[in-house]
Amino acid sequence: MLLVFLLLFLSCIPFSPAATTGNNITLPGCPSKCGNLTIPYPFGIASGCSVGPWFHITCNTSFNPPKPFLAAELFSYSGDSQFHRVEVVDISDEHVRVKNIVATKCYNETGSVIQDNASGLVVQNSYFTISELNKVIAVGCDDYSFVSPVSGIEGKNFSSGCVSVCSNVQDVPVGSCSGMGCCSTSVPNGLTTYLANVFTLNAHTEIWSFNKCGYTFLGEESAFTFRGASDFVDPDFVSRTAETVPVVLNWVIGSRSCKDYKTTTDYYCQQNSVCVDFTSGKGGYRCSCESGYEGNPYLPPGCHDIDECADPNNNPCNGTCTNLPGSFNCSCPHGYEGDGTKDGSGCRATNSKSPVLKLSLGMGFGFLSILIGVGWLYFSHQRRKVIKLRENYFLKNGGMLLKQQIDTNEGGGVNQSTKIFTTEELEKATNNFSEDRILGRGGYGTVYKGILADGNIVAIKKSRVMDESQIEQFINEVVILTQINHRNVVKLLGCCLESEVPLLVYECVSNGTLFHHIHTNGGMAWLSWDNRLRIAIESAGALAYLHSAASKPIIHRDVKSANILLDDHLVTKISDFGASRLIPLDQTQVTTLVQGTLGYLDPEYFHTSQLTDKSDVYSFAIVLLELLTGKKPLSMERIQAERNLAAYFLVSMKTNSLFQILDPRVVREGSLEQLQAIASLVKRCLNMNGYDRPTMKEVAMQLEGLRKLTKQPWVSQQGSEDGLSRMSEGEHSDLYDVSINPFMDSVEASSLYSSDQFRSLYPIDEPR
Repeated sequence: MLLVFLLLFLSCIPFSPAATTGNNITLPGCPSKCGNLTIPYPFGIASGCSVGPWFHITCNTSFNPPKPFLAAELFSYSGDSQFHRVEVVDISDEHVRVKNIVATKCYNETGSVIQDNASGLVVQNSYFTISELNKVIAVGCDDYSFVSPVSGIEGKNFSSGCVSVCSNVQDVPVGSCSGMGCCSTSVPNGLTTYLANVFTLNAHTEIWSFNKCGYTFLGEESAFTFRGASDFVDPDFVSRTAETVPVVLNWVIGSRSCKDYKTTTDYYCQQNSVCVDFTSGKGGYRCSCESGYEGNPYLPPGCHDIDECADPNNNPCNGTCTNLPGSFNCSCPHGYEGDGTKDGSGCRATNSKSPVLKLSLGMGFGFLSILIGVGWLYFSHQRRKVIKLRENYFLKNGGMLLKQQIDTNEGGGVNQSTKIFTTEELEKATNNFSEDRILGRGGYGTVYKGILADGNIVAIKKSRVMDESQIEQFINEVVILTQINHRNVVKLLGCCLESEVPLLVYECVSNGTLFHHIHTNGGMAWLSWDNRLRIAIESAGALAYLHSAASKPIIHRDVKSANILLDDHLVTKISDFGASRLIPLDQTQVTTLVQGTLGYLDPEYFHTSQLTDKSDVYSFAIVLLELLTGKKPLSMERIQAERNLAAYFLVSMKTNSLFQILDPRVVREGSLEQLQAIASLVKRCLNMNGYDRPTMKEVAMQLEGLRKLTKQPWVSQQGSEDGLSRMSEGEHSDLYDVSINPFMDSVEASSLYSSDQFRSLYPIDEPR
């Protein structure tokens, strides 16, 4: 790294001084430009011209025109597996924009990879972070992007990505990155490193005729415009994107707040400037000129006053303009009156005749007019204002759409007792939507804890502000939930449409999500095998009700452990119906844009966009695997073969090593018959062909039947200490000729499970 820095520094031919303190851009005697780019202090080109080594710009004159590169420890990563210095394309008061690199993966007609280039950025020991103005963008019809930290580099632990699919070139929209040919997603604040890769779903074999490559890059969202299918065949797409879509970096001075630096020699804000803390990264500050001042706030003597009166054609006064420090004053000459400003009343000639009489008449008529009209105008205006505001909010929040949905479904089984809450009721219940009342944030809004006037505790879901694309999901959730009456589905108590954002009021289920209880230590104490099986049975029963017992079949569309809630009695509640769909009685499937969560998403639905009730069955099988194994559906922290839990499970079934991935407590407490039966059920639910999967009703019935199976021989049915003592002393079971330890771990159980003796007693079908 040091060698690269020295080579770049030595290759730079110093500029002759071009800036002076008069132009307030650079230190005296320091060059102000490299090629076409102006380099303002605290950045600098020559030695001693920057505030520190992390702001030094290396000007490479081997290019024509010369190109500037950051000399601090910032490196971009390209497909040649090498790190390169970052080329700077713009420097502003808050951001540095640097040249981009696009990750590319191309295929031949048979699906073989012919080009595979990753891209990334590493920021070390500097005062730069990746800005939230960037988005992860993927372009292609058979691809998904994945952006993660660079391995071995200290930085924020994160992962982000999106899926871009399309089957016909005619379906690709121009200018929209909504998932059809192009997708985008945000990255967290404060990043200092990322690595972007392109992954494929089907090796481009089905769309190769019009899309041979997939692309992924992180760049400034406002600088990129998707040109539709023409981007797939444009040979200059990579170079054009690298040139026109920069990566935006935040920059700061120091690593602490303004307060910490103001009494030190490392405080650089000069006269007539203010210090602003940077809160999105690891600390630091920036300087900016006060209102009415301009210049470079880092260079002495600081920002200088703007003379608003200097240009007679553009000054703000139409009278006499007087410049003041940081401001100005307008006045009218003798014989004129008014405020003297162009945006105000200006200056008008004063009529000297009978000023007292005119003032008296004006005041009299004005007072009389006020007496006659003020009362009527005030009350009528306020009444119309309130009515109009509520009508506007009702229309904006989908009131007419809700009526249309109810009429279309002939009432749809909507609970007529559902309460319509007022805005005042819900504001009082949530302490004006206080931050300390937030229960959680989801894809479509924020959920608050509310206490109604009658003392009932409720959960209030508030959709995102000023996002009209959320209205359809909000109305969809109202229509669906008002048709559901099941003890294991969250109950909708009412809604409010007269507020600025739409609100839903549910029963409060405040004991957390199943995901939290499985994957954190807080839920492990009570999460016995019996409780896991009960949760699975209750969840399956609720989904079976949605599929077959509701007035119209309902596909949840986002079944996952994070959407399964538990109340204070650990009763299961299915939640979050923002993405759900009503299926007409004469149809078994609908075509939709793919929605769901990676790791739970049905592969058949992902490839065909044909949504059926079997898509929920596949997702529910992943939840069963979480209950059985205690593992997350997708985890980049596991080795390659174990990252996808569904694939890892099927391989374990095939190699008769199922117990190796099961939770040790499940092995100890579940009977062998139960574990064999539920493993076989999960394998059927994970079938790639939805037609071969069981229905949700069949899943619920089979899970209910597992309760009747006996416990393992090595676990005392009564839980007596004597029974366990006899087993630990070497008592043999009725089924095996070997002594079984009641507290064996998963590895020991796996060796027993894979033995010839066990397979002869409990054969497991090989996966198809």
